[in-house]
Amino acid sequence: MLTNTFIHIPGIGIKSEKNIWQAGVMEWQDFKPLLSSGISRGKALTADQCLQESISQLENDNPSYFSKKLPANQQWRFFPDFRKTAAYIDIETTGLDTYNKITTIALYDGNDIHWYVHGKNLDDFAKDIFKYKMVITYNGKSFDVPFIENYFGIKMNHAHIDLRYVLSSLGYKGGLKKCEKAFGIDRGELDGVDGFFAVILWNEYIKNNNRKALETLLAYNIEDVINLEYLMVAAYNLKLKSTPFYESKQIDIPETPEVSFKADLKTVKRLKPLTTHNYYY
Repeated sequence: MLTNTFIHIPGIGIKSEKNIWQAGVMEWQDFKPLLSSGISRGKALTADQCLQESISQLENDNPSYFSKKLPANQQWRFFPDFRKTAAYIDIETTGLDTYNKITTIALYDGNDIHWYVHGKNLDDFAKDIFKYKMVITYNGKSFDVPFIENYFGIKMNHAHIDLRYVLSSLGYKGGLKKCEKAFGIDRGELDGVDGFFAVILWNEYIKNNNRKALETLLAYNIEDVINLEYLMVAAYNLKLKSTPFYESKQIDIPETPEVSFKADLKTVKRLKPLTTHNYYY
């Protein structure tokens, strides 16, 4: 879909882009600035220059260029072209303020699952994340990435698709778990576990050295990033419906990978009552 995209060009919006398509210009390579392209001659000349740069940036495998050019709710367009360089990430913390700490991080790249735990291998994340050129999150632009940058003292200049904005443009709002349910994703024994309960699981692990609590937390954290891939692909396919490319550009829904961590139902059941008591936070 990226090479069918024209809204990253200055002065070209959704309406102008549709005019370009209707004029028969469906790909960057079809664009001829001196011929009828559905837009004014001045815009066409600007567009030609921008498209030449776009071709160069795509050949150089640079998703950050397009991440900066496209609005947040339109960044789904470059997903397939840079999918192999993407990391789905999600963090768990002891709270929402910057003085709190990261407890675990889950990273999934479509093939391998990686997890990082405070006090064990958490610092490895600050190095590993730079193996990727693009990150995909839910609400990561407001929370995960700023928290990570502050915590590790790094700057993540990755291209960033935040599914919060893409899904919101499709009418799906209310948080990751609500969006998952709207798409029919069933978390099984992890249903009802949320960010607050993740704090309780971490405290149980730290105070009582309960390995089952940590494994449950990691299972929950990893479930987040696996579901991000599903939602990314599903949202991409839905967004295609507003374009002429719905039949030709759809992506298959990915298979769910095997996760080595499982939720411990006894631990979840025992700790559930604590969600109503602030003293455990």
